[in-house]
Amino acid sequence: MNTRSLTANELASSGTQTTPDTLSKALVFLLACGAGLGVASLYYNQPILSILAAEFHASPGEIGRVPTLTQAGYAIGILLLAPIGDRFDRRTIILCKVAVLSLALLATAFAQSLFQLCALSVVIGVAASLAQDCVPAAAALAPEARRGKIVGSVMTGLLLGILFSRVVSGTVSELFGWRSMFVVASVAVAVLGIVAARRLPKFPPTTDLPYGALLRSLATLWQRHSGLRRAALAQGLLSASFSAFWSTLAVMLHQPPFGFGSSVAGAFGLAGAVGALAAPIAGGIADRKGPELVTRIGATLVFVSFVAFAIAPDNLWLLIVGTLLFDLGVQAALIAHQSIIYSLEPAARSRLTAILIGAMFVGMAGGSALGSLALDFAGWRAVSLLAAAAALVALEVRLWPRRAAAGNA
Repeated sequence: MNTRSLTANELASSGTQTTPDTLSKALVFLLACGAGLGVASLYYNQPILSILAAEFHASPGEIGRVPTLTQAGYAIGILLLAPIGDRFDRRTIILCKVAVLSLALLATAFAQSLFQLCALSVVIGVAASLAQDCVPAAAALAPEARRGKIVGSVMTGLLLGILFSRVVSGTVSELFGWRSMFVVASVAVAVLGIVAARRLPKFPPTTDLPYGALLRSLATLWQRHSGLRRAALAQGLLSASFSAFWSTLAVMLHQPPFGFGSSVAGAFGLAGAVGALAAPIAGGIADRKGPELVTRIGATLVFVSFVAFAIAPDNLWLLIVGTLLFDLGVQAALIAHQSIIYSLEPAARSRLTAILIGAMFVGMAGGSALGSLALDFAGWRAVSLLAAAAALVALEVRLWPRRAAAGNA
């Protein structure tokens, strides 16, 4: 069967296909690769900043603009470009972003000045937002009964892209030079584009709103759906806990009683693999038991983990186990929240994604700032209590529907 001739709606509803499971798995894998390679592009520069600083004779402050501008570009791509997935064919949008990303990565390999590197970093960030086009695309392809599991599978690709991008970049750059890393990344994205052009189905637009009205409709969606507001608020709070931890971990581990180097802090990042691999499981539970249950379990895991950190801040084994549990909780809640918002208004899935991920960015920025302040003024226990408080409020947000129903009974 030629999947290119089908629309996403036809593909999702065609229960009479001879090999629907194989086709579905192939498409889900393709979207997972798209999400992973897209988001990985944001992080290739982070482990090689010292190399880049030496290459371009830049101070730490100057070279620090590179990852900052990459993330800024990503935020711009999510807020200004992700919503157009409802207005135009997502297939075309994904392919255009893939082409721009591949060219930007290749151009970065030949950058001759810090200014060029910074400018290309913005372009890479904007184009990398294709990761957030792949997730609503998966939701559109998925039958309702399996949407949580399929979205979770695509999120596995995204999370693994974040997890392994720094390791791959550091290794390739050390063995073959930093420019080789960007050539390899460009080729990988180009191959993705070739496969996507052949296999990705068309996605009929779900609205004919002009661009300005499309952006203004974000506020309308926010006002219209209390489920969206709860999901964005709860995930934003959990993201604040997540960011407060990871933005202060390396400093905390360097201090007594641990005295570890940055390599140990980096090894803690492997905990992200647990959340990534558990994403489809969380999505499957959301399909069977309902996403509300998963959000509450996720928030509870985060809360309990940080309370344990606060009680025994010097226990390394507790820190390791707690890191696994709270990361699992954050990722499970994210999958469940995506399942919730995608069921609210199918015609607006790209815009709903932009709102949810935007709330996550706000939460991560706030968590990083507050976590650093807490560590400076009161130490690691204060960071743990701050993160626990944010998770507790997130859990309270997820309990609002149950309490409202009990009050009306």
